[in-house]
Amino acid sequence: MPRTVFCVVDQTETAGLDFIPWPGPVGKRVFENVGKPAWQRWLAHQTMLINENRLSPLDPKHRAMLEAEMEKYFFGGGAEKPVGYVAPDA
Repeated sequence: MPRTVFCVVDQTETAGLDFIPWPGPVGKRVFENVGKPAWQRWLAHQTMLINENRLSPLDPKHRAMLEAEMEKYFFGGGAEKPVGYVAPDA
């Protein structure tokens, strides 16, 4: 039986993540409180942040920025898109 969590983003009982997605306390908090659908939406948002801000996930400063954005996205009322971001046509 798959693991379920009450997702703080979707406010519903949903499938939980299979593993802790980020090192440290933030990763554990996400694992315990975020469902797979919300995590997938975060990955799309994170990709946009990396591309628009030309971030490198290997740079410690950039990782700290992504971690702060992740915390805002899940637990702080949402994260903003970069200034001047124009979404591609769907």
